[in-house]
Amino acid sequence: MSSNQERRLLQTVFIACVGLSFINLSHSTGCKSPLLEKCICGKANYDRHVQYVVNCTGTGFTNTEMLADLPEETQVLIFTGNHIPELPWNVFGEMKDLSVLKTIDMSNNDIREIKGKSYHHVTNVERLILNHNNLTISSRGDENFHHPRVFSNFVNLIELHLTNAFADNTDEALAIDLHDIFVNSNLTKLYKIHLEQNEIKRFRDQYVFCDLPSLLDIYLGNNYIPSLNFNITCIDKLRFLDLENNNMTYLSQTDLDNLNRMTYPARNHSLVIDIGGNPFRCDSAIKDLYVWMHTTNVTVRNKELVQCREERLGNKFIYNLNSLVDSKHARVSRAVSVLVVVLSIILLSLFGAYVYIIKDKLHTKLTPLLDIVSRKVHYTTIESQDV
Repeated sequence: MSSNQERRLLQTVFIACVGLSFINLSHSTGCKSPLLEKCICGKANYDRHVQYVVNCTGTGFTNTEMLADLPEETQVLIFTGNHIPELPWNVFGEMKDLSVLKTIDMSNNDIREIKGKSYHHVTNVERLILNHNNLTISSRGDENFHHPRVFSNFVNLIELHLTNAFADNTDEALAIDLHDIFVNSNLTKLYKIHLEQNEIKRFRDQYVFCDLPSLLDIYLGNNYIPSLNFNITCIDKLRFLDLENNNMTYLSQTDLDNLNRMTYPARNHSLVIDIGGNPFRCDSAIKDLYVWMHTTNVTVRNKELVQCREERLGNKFIYNLNSLVDSKHARVSRAVSVLVVVLSIILLSLFGAYVYIIKDKLHTKLTPLLDIVSRKVHYTTIESQDV
């Protein structure tokens, strides 16, 4: 079983557990519509408080016709672990009132395409979860799966979860398509976006996140990003940037300066970043990074775990940055101690040799002084005896 399959299975099992927390059900599933007979409907503990949840986890659905018959009191829809390659227009029907719907989770459904008009009646949804699908939003031959208004009806969306959401080997046009979607969908309230595990290699469009005015948190962990190759200074409210477990080998001085511009004193808010698990090179740039991490106002999460790597004689070595610096300091300290001892011995030897060379002159100069001292001692002794 691949790691992706394991993650999907674990997520499906976890979500299924939500269905076990349902309370006050009127009959076996709580769903009044026969189209939803495989689902569980009712009050449940979700996201730390009781809400009306419709849970269709692992029901084997191959279409979404039952979603047009959701109860109007639905606050949370969990529709995961099914097989829905394409989301059609008006998934929730044309005449539905879903004004209290806050969360939609359509993870792990093998969704490949979302039509531009798939989602209607979702104006109050705040959290959309599309993790572990196979979305294709770029052009493929003569077909174009790029629907720039795919999220346009989510005018109150604050969280967008797209972890492992795109087809494997998605090309670099992903960043451009995402930018177009962000612009055309008018996601002015979005403050958190998850894009982990999407094999993103680089953002050819450096302004990919610049049209999300409320954005606070960006999760880009477990991709293949080699550097900070997108604009962060345009994200005015950015408070957390997750770049862990990518392919970053260095952060340039420009990158470090831009990160500094995102927090005090340049801006009146804090910034937290995570850069752990990246294959930083053990070179001069890593020294700059180490100094920066210990002097910047940016909070580097788990900075004690940051590592660098080098290759010698065909062997790869991984060093913890703190341990590497501490060991270098220890080696320098030992070297200084040894040097002080050696220099002291040399100085003492030179002094001894010098004294030996001028011993005759010293004897000539010191003899009169020694005679005077000797006579004074002798007179003092005689006087003491007389008394």
